[in-house]
Amino acid sequence: MVFDAEFDAFVEREISKIVKYKDDKFLLGYFTDNELPWVDDALDRHLKFLDKTDQGYIATKNWLDKRKGKNSSIEDITAEDRIEFTGFYFETYIKKVSEAVRKYDPNHMYLGCRFNQEKDELDNLKIFEIAGKYIDVLSINHYRKWEPLQPIMENWTNWSGKPFIITEWYTKGEDSGLPNRTGAGWNVPTQMDRGYFYQNFTIELLKSKSCVGWHWFTYQDNDPTNQNTDSSNRDSNKGIVNSSFKHYQPLLDNMSALNNHTFELIQYLDKINL
Repeated sequence: MVFDAEFDAFVEREISKIVKYKDDKFLLGYFTDNELPWVDDALDRHLKFLDKTDQGYIATKNWLDKRKGKNSSIEDITAEDRIEFTGFYFETYIKKVSEAVRKYDPNHMYLGCRFNQEKDELDNLKIFEIAGKYIDVLSINHYRKWEPLQPIMENWTNWSGKPFIITEWYTKGEDSGLPNRTGAGWNVPTQMDRGYFYQNFTIELLKSKSCVGWHWFTYQDNDPTNQNTDSSNRDSNKGIVNSSFKHYQPLLDNMSALNNHTFELIQYLDKINL
C-alpha cells in the first residue's frame, strides 16, 4: 500500500504521535512496523493481483513502462527488474516513514522496520543499500539458524554501511509443559539447551564487528488461555519466565554467565580474530 495517497496520510497521523517522546532521555529509538513482506517477486504481484485502477498497480506499471521504454507486461520482467523494483517500492516506504520520524523526533534513532524474510530481504543487496540511506541501525529478526553466519552478517553492513541489532530470536524447551506448536523458534529438549543455544548464538554476534545488541523474544511465555493474541503467540515457551513469572533458571544462568562477561569476550574474540 506504500503507493497509495492514503498511506501518506496514515504515516503522518501515526508517526506524529511520537512527538511526546522527543525529549525522553531513556529512549533509544523507534521501529516502524515488523516483518513486512519485502518479497523478491513484488513486481509480479503488483501487476498480477492488483486491480488496474489500484494506485499500486498504476505506480508499478508506470515504473516498468519507463524502465522498458514501452507498454510492458509481466512477460517482459527479468530477474534484474525484480531486484530493482524491490528497491523502488522499499524506498517509497522507508523514505516516507523515516522523514516523518525525523520530523517529529529529531533526537532519537530510527531503527528500521525489523527485517525477517531469509530468502527475500536478508539476501537482497538492493534492500540493504537503500536501508543504509535512511536507517541509523538495522533491525533484524533472525530465525531458523542455530547461529548467525559471519559472511551473511558482513553482507548486511557492507551493503548498508550501518550496524545492526538482532531484534528477535529464541528456542522453545520441551520440558516447559507447553505444547510449543506456534512461533518461528525451534524446539530443544531442555531449558539448559536453551541456555546453550543462547550462548552459542550470541558468541557469534560478539565476533561480528557490526552487531550492537540483541533482543531475546520474549520476556514471558505465551499464555495458552489467551486466545485473543496473535495465533503465533499462543502456546509456546519463548520466555525467560513462565506465565506466572517463575524463572527458567538454567536458561537464565547461562544468559547471565555470558552477559556478565560480554566485554571480556569481545576483547578475547577480537584478539583471536585479528
